[in-house]
Amino acid sequence: MSKAQTLSAADRAKLEGLIGHDFAEKERLDSALTHASARTEKGGNYERLEFLGDRVLGLCIAELLFRTFGTAGEGELSVRLNQLVSAETCAAVADELNLHLYIRTGADVKKLTGKRMMNVRADVVESLIAAIYLDGGLEVARRFILRYWQGRAVRADGAKRDAKTELQEWSHAKFGVTPIYRVDERSGPDHDPRFKVTVEVAGIKPETGVERSKRAAEQVAATKMLEREGIWQQSPAGN
Repeated sequence: MSKAQTLSAADRAKLEGLIGHDFAEKERLDSALTHASARTEKGGNYERLEFLGDRVLGLCIAELLFRTFGTAGEGELSVRLNQLVSAETCAAVADELNLHLYIRTGADVKKLTGKRMMNVRADVVESLIAAIYLDGGLEVARRFILRYWQGRAVRADGAKRDAKTELQEWSHAKFGVTPIYRVDERSGPDHDPRFKVTVEVAGIKPETGVERSKRAAEQVAATKMLEREGIWQQSPAGN
C-alpha cells in the first residue's frame, strides 16, 4: 500500500473478515496500519495504539494461560506468556493475516529487512489489537486474540524451559561458571524502549539479544547461545 492511500472498501472488507470485526470507526483501522514514516496529512499512526495493544494482548494471553493450564506454576506461565507476546509470535500472526499488504510506510521503512522488519509487523499486530479494543471493547479484542493465539498457546513447545535457567545450569555443569548479562544499549521512547543485552560465558563466544524489556532481551540472548551450542534445537528462520 502506498503512503498516499487508505484502505479500499474491498481491502477493508477482506481484512475485517480476517479480524472478525466490522469497524464502526474506519479511521481506527487505517491508523493501526500506518507507520509514522508514512507522514499522512490527517489521521494518526500506530505508535500510541501499539502501546495500548501490547497491554490488551498481555492481559488476554495471561487469562488464557491461567484458564488453560490449571496446574502450571508461575514460572511456566511466565515462559509461555513471554513466548506468546514476543515479536516473533506477533510477526507470525501478522503474516497469517497478510498485513504486509495493508501497512502504510514511507520509502525508508520499505527498505528494512530481517529483524527490523519483523518488529514493524509485530508492532502493527499490537496496534490492530488496540484498534479492535477501542472500537468493539474487550470481548471483541479477546475473540480476535483467541482466534489467532489459542492454537499457539497449547502447542507442545510452549512450555520450553526458561532460557536463562537452562543456560545457567548448562554453564555450571560444563564450565563451572555463571553467565554474565550486560546491558549494552537502551533506545526508543519511554513507552516503547528497546534493550540490547549481551550474555557472556567464560570460554565461549558471547551472544546478544534485543527486546522491549531487559528481562526479555536476556532471554533472547540466552536462547541464541543455547541454540548455537546445540543445547536447544534452533528455531525456524524468521522472515
